[in-house]
Amino acid sequence: MSTALYQRSSRSASGFIGRCLFCRHLSDTTRLSSGHNRWSKIKHDKGKNDAQKNSQRSLLSKEIAYAAKAFGADPADNPRLAAAISEAKQAGFPKASIEVAIARGQGVTAAGKPLESMLIEAVVPPSVAVVIDCQTDSKLRTLQEVRATIKYHEGALSPIGYMFNKRGRITFEPDERGRTADDVLDEALEAGAEDIETTDDGNIVVYTEPSRTASVATELTTSLGLRLHCSEILWLPASDTMVEAPSEGTVRQLGEFVDDLQKEQGVQSVFMNIAQGSVNDDAWANFKSKIAL
Repeated sequence: MSTALYQRSSRSASGFIGRCLFCRHLSDTTRLSSGHNRWSKIKHDKGKNDAQKNSQRSLLSKEIAYAAKAFGADPADNPRLAAAISEAKQAGFPKASIEVAIARGQGVTAAGKPLESMLIEAVVPPSVAVVIDCQTDSKLRTLQEVRATIKYHEGALSPIGYMFNKRGRITFEPDERGRTADDVLDEALEAGAEDIETTDDGNIVVYTEPSRTASVATELTTSLGLRLHCSEILWLPASDTMVEAPSEGTVRQLGEFVDDLQKEQGVQSVFMNIAQGSVNDDAWANFKSKIAL
């Protein structure tokens, strides 16, 4: 074959090494692209798994902290705390993180330094108001970290607290005798409840003034023999401020925002004035599990 059909590409001691011009269209691009796509899929799956693990650890940490706060820091005398610690260990939760969560439930750091409460208010796309409840030993550090996360998701700090109502919520486990909210209404109102309802899974939920949450929970537990599941202070969005989610993509992006917030150690709860809109039930249920409602 004539050397005209070759293109000189390099020299060696014995001459040149050529490349056939007829072969220039032969390429392994598809194979490389396939490998690239496979690696992209692996990275995507790994990122998804990591996000799920982070979310699980955040929930476990909060459960440990709540159990320690509500029922005491000694797992020997606190079955709920013992169960939460056992579940955390099975999930590979580090011992140091468990100790931090127990201390946080007692209102201190692992080193015994008092924690302070703070609220951070913001707006994120698409014009969703957000209240972030934090507990920290350094308000400045927490503000800087949370503000950076908000900015990364194209949001900004903004005074939107007036769009929410602060309320106490007490949740009791399904009653063994089958009692519902109607059956305990009188006692609940007398104890200081403002509203009461029974959820689809049988829980009895009582709403009250934030300052009376602990006393109402104690009184109803004692007088009615109800088993307390949790008591908490919520920032519930006013009905006339709700923003309907336009798509599954929107709630996915908001969910990623919440996941990033939950990575910050001081963040306790996230509240939003977002409504389901046209989003399908599965996507909405997944998103709802990440925020306080």
